[in-house]
Amino acid sequence: MIPYRPEPLTDFTNPAESRILSEALAAVKGQLGRSYPIRIGAKELTADGVIESVNPSNPSEIIGKVYKADRSLAEEAIRSAASAFQSWSQVRAADRAGLLWKAAAALRRRKQEFNAWLMLEAGKSRAEADADTAEAIDFLEYYARQMIELSDRGRKELISIAQERNELTYIPLGVGIIIPPWNFPLAIMAGMTTAAIVCGNTVVLKPSSQTPVIAAKFVELLFDCGLPDGVVNFVPGSGSEIGDVLVEHPLTRFVSFTGSRDVGVHIQELAAKVNPKQIWLKRFIGELGGKDSILVDRDADLEAAAKGIVVSAFGYSGQKCSACSRAIIHQDVYDQVLNRCIALTKALKVGDVTDAANDTGPVIDEASFKKIMEYIEIAKEEGRIAAGGHALPLPGYFIAPTIIADAAPDSRIMQEEIFGPVVAFTPCTDFDHGLDIANNTEYGLTGSVYTRNREHIAKAKERFHVGNLYINRKCTGAVVGVHPFGGFNMSGTDSKAGGPDYLFLFTQPKVVSELL
Repeated sequence: MIPYRPEPLTDFTNPAESRILSEALAAVKGQLGRSYPIRIGAKELTADGVIESVNPSNPSEIIGKVYKADRSLAEEAIRSAASAFQSWSQVRAADRAGLLWKAAAALRRRKQEFNAWLMLEAGKSRAEADADTAEAIDFLEYYARQMIELSDRGRKELISIAQERNELTYIPLGVGIIIPPWNFPLAIMAGMTTAAIVCGNTVVLKPSSQTPVIAAKFVELLFDCGLPDGVVNFVPGSGSEIGDVLVEHPLTRFVSFTGSRDVGVHIQELAAKVNPKQIWLKRFIGELGGKDSILVDRDADLEAAAKGIVVSAFGYSGQKCSACSRAIIHQDVYDQVLNRCIALTKALKVGDVTDAANDTGPVIDEASFKKIMEYIEIAKEEGRIAAGGHALPLPGYFIAPTIIADAAPDSRIMQEEIFGPVVAFTPCTDFDHGLDIANNTEYGLTGSVYTRNREHIAKAKERFHVGNLYINRKCTGAVVGVHPFGGFNMSGTDSKAGGPDYLFLFTQPKVVSELL
């Protein structure tokens, strides 16, 4: 088995690579407007309702139409998954891993095609799209290897005693509900889905309603690679209509969710309730967002810090749970860092992501646009608009990258997840004060510290309460196998996706002791 290595990113400064992407964009545009079925077992189904996915850079352009499942189809999908579990759970771990490797190879061959879908449906720049696709490949490659290791681990752990053979194995849980987000519509969706199935579980995948076409394309790829019917059941639909049905069903064994804090808390509450005919306690695996800080010490490399803040805050228009939305700057260098960030931010080009000259693109939809603009109005009362602060006169959902200066640590813009291109700045009196501010939210996902002081680095490692802490680098861009990802407090269950322990969440250990 070849050792795992993260998928290299595409160098789009290479004219040949740029040309391949342009050709992929043209080909994908030729497929826009198609309809995609619900898939339950071996059946491809239509329905009365559809989810109409649009291009956030140009909402008049329809990416595709995906049929919506109702409550009865959600019930059918769970029963299909339960039926398929009987055979899929008995497939050798090596064969399940082999399917993931085959899917990784197929996705690698089609990388620029999926990049094009991400650009058009999710509004990602070519660099952000390429990182998303590469991460999806990484999840497939990494989890396949982790499954091989997990299947062998029980034969190495237990202590032998006289006249007894003891064996520990990790067995699948059963039927899972996969509810991924729209902001990493390929990588996170693929990672959540394939982690579950490589362990021998079967799933009902309810894709995000903002990016269902990308999910449909990935499900097609899995079945093209030989995935048996019923292992993944593709059931788009609104959370209000089918979400609770899927979570509450007595045949549901676990729920894997990535999304907002409020929805995640609601799902956990539903999953915790034992319903009639349910014979287990459901497992909840949740990643619920963040309010992430970059703390800049007075002796830091200020240019590196400013660049790290701007990239972390405005990459993919701030629509990452790991995005920097709080910059905490030592008072002695506050003005210097703030002014440099303002200059870097004003130099960013925002527009349709199919234009390579643009650094970032739209926010995902009208609801997000309105929410972010409402927070900018709040920010005018709670701080000072130092850059941006307005919508852009373009066809899509474009907002200028926005810096809010002089925000109070307990203000709403410093406490609530905005999920858009908005970062608030606040000064701190010293490093300890900065750590206190960094820890004063209900979240604990990512954080970053810029300092040359080794004592302060040691202090940050001990006191900065986040699941992923970065020293002298940006707080976004976790790589599978390198930066296992997940957070504390209201950021979720600290699942550490892309890490060596993640597959344990989709299995249960069983010990067999045989008297010889």
